Amino acid sequence: MSIIHELSRTLPKGNVLTGEENTRPFECDGLSVYRQKPLAVVLPQSVEQIKQVLKICKAYNTPVVTRGAGTGLSGGAMPLEESVVLGLSKLNKIKFIDEKKRLAVLEPGVRNIAISEAVAEFGLYYAPDPSSQIACTIGGNVAENSGGVHCLKYGLTVHNVEAIKMLTIDGEELILSRQDEGLGLLVLMNGSEGLLGIVTEITVKLTPIPELARVVMAGFDSVRDCANAVADIIKAGIIPAGLEMMDSFAIEAAEGFANVGYPLEAQALLLCELDGTKAQVQAELDCVLKVLSGASTLKVSQSEAERLNLWKGRKSAFPAVGRLSPDYYCMDGTIPRRHLADMLEKINELSQKYQLRVANVFHAGDGNLHPLILYDANVAGELEKTEEFGTEILKLSVDMGGTITGEHGVGVEKLNAMCHQFNSKELEVFHKIKAVFDPKSLLNPGKAVPELHRCAELGAMHVHHGKLPHPELERF
Repeated sequence: MSIIHELSRTLPKGNVLTGEENTRPFECDGLSVYRQKPLAVVLPQSVEQIKQVLKICKAYNTPVVTRGAGTGLSGGAMPLEESVVLGLSKLNKIKFIDEKKRLAVLEPGVRNIAISEAVAEFGLYYAPDPSSQIACTIGGNVAENSGGVHCLKYGLTVHNVEAIKMLTIDGEELILSRQDEGLGLLVLMNGSEGLLGIVTEITVKLTPIPELARVVMAGFDSVRDCANAVADIIKAGIIPAGLEMMDSFAIEAAEGFANVGYPLEAQALLLCELDGTKAQVQAELDCVLKVLSGASTLKVSQSEAERLNLWKGRKSAFPAVGRLSPDYYCMDGTIPRRHLADMLEKINELSQKYQLRVANVFHAGDGNLHPLILYDANVAGELEKTEEFGTEILKLSVDMGGTITGEHGVGVEKLNAMCHQFNSKELEVFHKIKAVFDPKSLLNPGKAVPELHRCAELGAMHVHHGKLPHPELERF
């Protein structure tokens, strides 16, 4: 009896997808340059069905790649050729809302923005807001430890998850809670990229909707002045709800797409959001305006509609850049705030070296970079150049005291860069943790943590573009 037959017999009709046409929509996530059709896609509707799928896959020694909405940008949900994609989109119920304790209990397929919509009547919302929040799921947010423009003040996903339920590859249910002492497994699961278990339920913290929120838009004649203003705001003791930076190319792209009134003459743009009580916002606003007095353009939102409009441009940066080039590659690294200007200068130098344009957007408050490298995949060699460019940015991030990812995860995209950030002993620890939860390495194998031989051979390795780009994946 085949694994396909076993799965089809276990799940409701239509919830097991096979064949070229049915599996093609699942061949990649948001990093579409890497594609691979799986053996099958399963769409369970209950935790019990997930357990059955895991039991069958383990019996057939078949890898399981868990998928949410597929909005990830590092190839974390890219299938293997002989894998089963476990899609959790049908587990999309908000199970319980406790407005007094400010908690919501969710299935993993609940969309990020749907949480805030469901609790708005109680004067609450869910703070982490990735740019893909209208589509991305809370399960995927946990897998990648997603952030967003408001993560500086309110934290990443890991800071807003109170508990999770998960299944091991053996179908054993574990409950991990912030109240637990000892190993910190709840923190470990946030950002684990589907390597350790299947998240089946998430309890998230809800935040009161602030009485007032206002955005300051500041345009600068130089990138360095803008970057210095970021540090000066933090030095003044202000922790903004959001602190975002864009370079001139990103400003031009966003304004052309969203038409929100960004100053096109500026070399850099800062969006600083302050929220809280009216008195608190006014006091912080007075301080921020003094800090930003050297800006060439200053504007403060005067209404909620205007505030949202100013954010619309920033949140539209990715699709805006997509209008200007056949393809673009979105990087994700994090550096200390003090190095923002230096990094932008280095990226500009690399842009000239590789002859590829770059639009830079930053979660400036926590140093999270999102350079968008524009290229044309139809031009021979441009993808390879783009990947080399991106790898140099990630290495610079580490060399400046930062890390290769802030919120997009490692997936298959950053395996080489992992070898630059971590030494062999550190990577061995990662592999040992993986082995504790998944001894046969059936859960999303070949992702996030490179094999030691990969790092040893990195200088001589050839990356195959477009299909199974990483040697660890070829063993399945």
